Amino acid sequence: MQPIPVKFTHLERMTDDTGLLEHAIGSVPRRGEGYTTDDNARALWAASDWFHFFDSRKNANRAQDKEKLLRLSHIYLAFLSWTQQPDGHFYNNYSYDRDKEQEMPSDDCLGRTLWGLAVAAIHLPHPDSRFAAKEIFRKGMDALPQLTHSRGQAYTLSALSTLLRHAQQEHEPDSFDTFIKSEAPGEIWLLEKKLINLYVQNKKDGWHWFEAAMTYGNGVLPWALLQSQRVTGNQEALRIAHESLDFLIEKMAAADGTVHPIGNKGWCTPEAQSRWDQQPLEVLALALASEAAAKSLHPEKQYLDIIRKCHAWFYGANDLHVPAANIDEGGGYDGLRPDGLNRNQGAESTLSYLLTELIYTRTILTNNGEGRKSMQTV
Repeated sequence: MQPIPVKFTHLERMTDDTGLLEHAIGSVPRRGEGYTTDDNARALWAASDWFHFFDSRKNANRAQDKEKLLRLSHIYLAFLSWTQQPDGHFYNNYSYDRDKEQEMPSDDCLGRTLWGLAVAAIHLPHPDSRFAAKEIFRKGMDALPQLTHSRGQAYTLSALSTLLRHAQQEHEPDSFDTFIKSEAPGEIWLLEKKLINLYVQNKKDGWHWFEAAMTYGNGVLPWALLQSQRVTGNQEALRIAHESLDFLIEKMAAADGTVHPIGNKGWCTPEAQSRWDQQPLEVLALALASEAAAKSLHPEKQYLDIIRKCHAWFYGANDLHVPAANIDEGGGYDGLRPDGLNRNQGAESTLSYLLTELIYTRTILTNNGEGRKSMQTV
């Protein structure tokens, strides 16, 4: 196995005893900006998944990183428990003094949090930590009737599909596995149908997408259908996932071999596509969908190549030809702008880099690009 270059120095710097701080100036945490549940959920995902990766490869020699990731995962899990509301939803925005900031309930926050909890429930090593993740998730399901937005639905669909697959494979299922096997299939069917209907309503000649515009985190939509199709066997979901992901790749991965994230200054419509500002989250979402596609679709090599390009984007294969991550410390820069690199290393960008690095490492670096037969993911 080749050496794995990933570092968690900046993630640790951005985390205090409450949780992961949202923003930074350069690499210095901006405490005045406070915390978000979104970021702590993504951090729990990253810490749990990276721990599992190191733990499943006994020769990885990352004992100190494993200890660090476990310590951080407990902080993030405690944060999610604290922010969960009586109705199961999660409050998202908190000031540095732990007071709630004014907000509207966020479907994205609910979906991302359920996904982070699902990964933790499967991959954290201690049964008490897994128990906590499962109990928070179980209560979070009470909020599912509130979900109306596509990305929150996509993350939730992926979480339920992953947990159901895991529960079906358990030789000694616990009460949570029984709960998931009872409650998840109906929710999966409903959420999968909603995404399919969204695609059917918005697709037209030359536009193979779920909405009238491609905005943010686009890759999670085909990713979710690829996840759900593994448990439903729905061929329509597989076809739409394939068609929409290939369309997204057409928009983001040009013939020059470079990934060009859809910019948030105008997004992408049938009429035009914004080049700036480019966000690392878009690169992660494309890598995530491509990893799922490499396990489900043909030709597999096409999607593995996209993962390589997403990884390379952080190392300088981008429109500015500069690294989009602080590789030495594991920080992700906040984006590419027409006037240059945004050197602030906030939580979302850092986690986008760390999770893209994980996808690349487990699908390409340690498996020599062999693809679906050797990929070990949730």
